[in-house]
Parts: sequence; structure tokens; C-alpha cells
Amino acid sequence: MRAWQPGRWSPSVWVGAIMVAVFVLLGVFGPLLAPYPVGTRAMDLDHMYAPMSWSHWLGTDKSGVDTLSQLLHGAREALLLSTIVVGISATIGVTIGMIAGYARGFVDEAIMRVVDIFLAFPGLLLNIAIVAVVARPGLPLFIAALCANGWVGYARVARGQVLSLRERDYVMAARALGASTPRILFRHIAPNLIAPILVQVSLSFGNVIAAEASLSFLGLGPQVDHTWGAMLEQGTSFLWKPGFRHYALAAGAAIAWVVLAANLLGDGLRDRLDPRQRGRA
Repeated sequence: MRAWQPGRWSPSVWVGAIMVAVFVLLGVFGPLLAPYPVGTRAMDLDHMYAPMSWSHWLGTDKSGVDTLSQLLHGAREALLLSTIVVGISATIGVTIGMIAGYARGFVDEAIMRVVDIFLAFPGLLLNIAIVAVVARPGLPLFIAALCANGWVGYARVARGQVLSLRERDYVMAARALGASTPRILFRHIAPNLIAPILVQVSLSFGNVIAAEASLSFLGLGPQVDHTWGAMLEQGTSFLWKPGFRHYALAAGAAIAWVVLAANLLGDGLRDRLDPRQRGRA
């Protein structure tokens, strides 16, 4: 059997990529595959707490809504929310980090002190403080709460990379030829940030899912009953009810699947794309 050679894609990348692909496919096509509708229009009080059967593979909840259908609709909610939050956080964080690393001096110092202030607050507590300012937080406020501290990780990664890249020969040559700062940043430096930022995106994807589930579990998430966090909260209330334990376990398994997939993919990408990790291998 051939030994693993540095530079090849590790098994964790393939496992994580397959798991993420399953989540994405269910997020895109899940509501189309759901056997029943969800929401208030799907309430069936005659079939509350129905056990697992051929009609309801995962049973029903306290309102008689099919559990499997809620999971599939919740996958789309999780995919949409995580994609938006990661996209906004990455855009803001990378831009700020590039400016700090390239400008250095007072600009760098001021930006990094702001980053340190955000890092000083526990992430979940900061999210709760922002969301709790209104009685019924909507999706825009919820996204803003997750982005409030989501950008700092990207800023630190981008800043550290730019501090090294700004001294490369091709950057110094472009500066000597009179290239403007925006052109140097986005034409010569930004393409070299793709690898580390891709790793950060992969790891952040699972963190967003976990944060959304935590806030929904506390009743501070999007006011939708079929988010995975809301399902987990409802299921824990009846965790010891005979024949209903699977409700909380199904939502918890879905959250664990996505978080594990993101971590496996991110760790594998880091091992493959980070030269220092390949050197250790």
C-alpha cells in the first residue's frame, strides 16, 4: 500500500466535500423533495406526536407537521443563511484586512485594535446582545448580528498574508511602475489570498450553522418553526417522551453533519494549500 504523499488531497477533503455536497443538494432541492408542506397551513392536530411510520418517516411534531419535511425545509434556511453571512463577512473582512496590511502604520494599528475589541467579546454573547434589542428579530437583523463579529477572522488572515505579499518583487515592481494602491491590492495581492481565505470560508461555514442553531434554540433566531435550532429546542422539551426522542436527535444530527463536514473540508484544505503544513507532513 502506497504511503500518503504530501501535496495530495487528503481523505478528509473528499469526505468533507461529499458531506457538504449532500447538504447543499438538500438545501437546494429539499423543499421539492419534502413529502408534506410545513408551517401553519400544514398543521394537523389529529396526528400530533405521530410515531415513525411509512406515512411519516420521522413522525410529526406537537402541531402534527411532518418532521422530515421540516428538516428538508430547514436545510434550505440553513444553506441560505450561512451563504449570505459567510459572503458578507468574507467581503468585509478581506477588504479591511488588505487595507490594514498594506497601509501599515497608524491605519494598521487602529484597525487591528478594533479587531481585538471584537475578539474580546464572546461571539455568541455579542450575537445575543444584538438580536435581543427587538422583540421579534427579522432575518436582516439576524444576519447583521452574525456578521458583526464574523468578519474579524477574515481580517486577521488577510492582514497577515498581505504583510508578506506587499514585499514581494512583483508588488514592488508594480509600485515602482506607478500602479495605484487599489490596482495593486485587487490585481496583484488579492489573487494570492484565495487559498487561505478559502480555508477560512470552509471553517466559518460550520460556525455560522452552529451559531444560528444556538440562537434559534434560545428563541432568538429567525421566527420560523422549521429551522434546525427551533426543532432542536422543541425536541428537547419532549426528549423523554416515549416515541418522540427522534425529533431532537434528527435536528441535532443534521447540525452535527454540517459542522463536521465543514471542519473536515477546512482542515483538509489547510493541509493541502498551506505550504507550512505540507512541510510538516
